[in-house]
Amino acid sequence: MSRQGLAVRVNQAASRHGRVFRYDHTAVARWLRGQRPRGPVPDLICEVLGAQLGRPLTLADIGLDTSETDPSAPVPLPTFVNRATSMWRADHMRRPELLSSPIVTGMDAVRPVWEWENPPGDVDLSGHGERHVGVNDVRTLHDARQHYEHMYRSAGGLATHVRVAGFLSQQTTPMLYGTFTDAVGRELHRAVGGLTAIAGISAYDAEFHGVAQRYFHQALRLAKSSGDRAFGGYVLALLVNQSLALGDPRQAIAFSQAALRTAGAAVSPALNADLHVMQAKGFAIIGDAAAARLAMHEAERAAARIDIGSEPAETSYVQPGLIEAQMTEALISLGDLRPAADLVAASLDAPTHARGRVNRLATAATLALRAGEADRAAGLVLDMLDHAQGMESGRLVQRFRKLRHALATHQSAATRDAIERLDRTLDLLT
Repeated sequence: MSRQGLAVRVNQAASRHGRVFRYDHTAVARWLRGQRPRGPVPDLICEVLGAQLGRPLTLADIGLDTSETDPSAPVPLPTFVNRATSMWRADHMRRPELLSSPIVTGMDAVRPVWEWENPPGDVDLSGHGERHVGVNDVRTLHDARQHYEHMYRSAGGLATHVRVAGFLSQQTTPMLYGTFTDAVGRELHRAVGGLTAIAGISAYDAEFHGVAQRYFHQALRLAKSSGDRAFGGYVLALLVNQSLALGDPRQAIAFSQAALRTAGAAVSPALNADLHVMQAKGFAIIGDAAAARLAMHEAERAAARIDIGSEPAETSYVQPGLIEAQMTEALISLGDLRPAADLVAASLDAPTHARGRVNRLATAATLALRAGEADRAAGLVLDMLDHAQGMESGRLVQRFRKLRHALATHQSAATRDAIERLDRTLDLLT
């Protein structure tokens, strides 16, 4: 319902209880921004929204509970589901207050990881709603995750974010409120977790970092309820990658260690390799060369054990050459350019999807610039832009800008051509 619609219904509910209120949409806007209405109004909101949803709601369900509770206590699963589906709807509606939400730090960032690591688990995930949910519905969600993953790789996160948010809001939400057994419920939560992870990836790529982090935290909670430790490790890898992008290498290291420690043997070789190589990047950024090299060694050992046919669907991003490209970035941070050149060459020789090719060429161009090979870097940039056609990505825009800035310090016909092409591309994307 609209804000005005909620206000009218609250006024009508008050009149049924012998009260006269004259709330309008501006009052509802204040409530949404965090102002708690006075007197019986919170209970009236529960009544109105509960009637609309066909089930009773508590003050905690609508975010207006002022009881003395432990802020570190885990959120009950039904409350989590209500909050998550509410956010999906807001994202689908492109609510500006959501899209501009800041990333959380400190304990608010760490608490979801701690809750995933520690008990208690969820005892019963069965649902009792109007719609029957079965294995075919779960299969549909897995297919949707794969579809949006391919869309992200070919078109970028800006377009994918809008589509996956709509699917979560319109198609996935009714399933979570349906009727299903505990066994189906765990499969359902696992499948929904995969979709929310893709929603987070696309939001991250669109530079909506606060929204992306919230999706990743949701996926981590769904990993816990589903009981899939390996999937939880994958979600933590997404948080590690975001931490590195936002310049927090110590948090990236801590999260990667948590994933490896908690998921343990459930972590597949591909995910193991990726977690270790991102850990290496974190250590390299803070200047701990010994720890970075040890992590790279562990990444190489894990990569040698990768069996594509035995990997879960989500780790398909760990394609041949990815670990070499990531180790190249770690070595660039350490200033060790000679072995980095061998690794980046190996990454470029390996087949990958278009998005992976763009990122690897960007890494190769960055290395060439650091090595003083500006004309070679310019050629790599032109190749990169050829592969990037059709993609709309905030993260790629950032990479393109950094490369343009670095190329601008060199004056040659090749670098001028590359800069002109970069400028045209950036004009299209910004």
